[in-house]
Amino acid sequence: MEDVKLPNSTEGQLFVQYTTFKAAPEWRRLPAAAREDLREQFAQVVEEAYPSIVTYAYSTIGFKLNSDLLLWRKGTSPIAMQEMTSRLLQTGIGAYFEQTNLYFGFTRPSNYTKRPTTQEQAIDLEDREPYLIVYPFSKTKEWYLMSRDARQGMMNEHIRVGHEYADVRQVLLYTTGIDDHEFIVAYETDSLPRFEELVIALRSTEARRYTLNDTPIITGVNRPIREALAMI
Repeated sequence: MEDVKLPNSTEGQLFVQYTTFKAAPEWRRLPAAAREDLREQFAQVVEEAYPSIVTYAYSTIGFKLNSDLLLWRKGTSPIAMQEMTSRLLQTGIGAYFEQTNLYFGFTRPSNYTKRPTTQEQAIDLEDREPYLIVYPFSKTKEWYLMSRDARQGMMNEHIRVGHEYADVRQVLLYTTGIDDHEFIVAYETDSLPRFEELVIALRSTEARRYTLNDTPIITGVNRPIREALAMI
């Protein structure tokens, strides 16, 4: 693929979507040659959407019972993303896929930091870490009824802990009012135990009191699209 630069998160909003797919049992009963042809149609749709929509593929086999494949996609148009999803579901393997999780939102500058950190600039990078962990979360009503200074103080602690794990990348999406959740957070890491340490540390901060929910959590392994499809 040619090198095409998407707008940076600091220059303009990106529309980002994380979608998981689960293959129907009938899929694995098809002849191997037939499945290979039907997978290729799906991969071609992913390639044809580039560079308007950039896609990273992850295998979730062995990590989630209701998911075989996770696609992380980013672009500037929700409409184009919807049209791409429709094309994917009309391909050979797409006809056997059920969408089991669908998270989306927009990037924008944080309310609590002056400038994005290296961790938070992962959305602008093209190289990917081996593991991706994605989950939605929402804050309680009490969080928003506090003063901005009170919230900033707690977030300063939260940010300080995060900076101690500078090797773990983060992408935060805002989805308040356009989906059931208020935020979608994704982390990239080369070590799941290291990421677990970060989560435990963050859950010990004061801001944790005001987390309403933060599940379901989806973990995937980064693989080229054809390799991820071949595992299904």
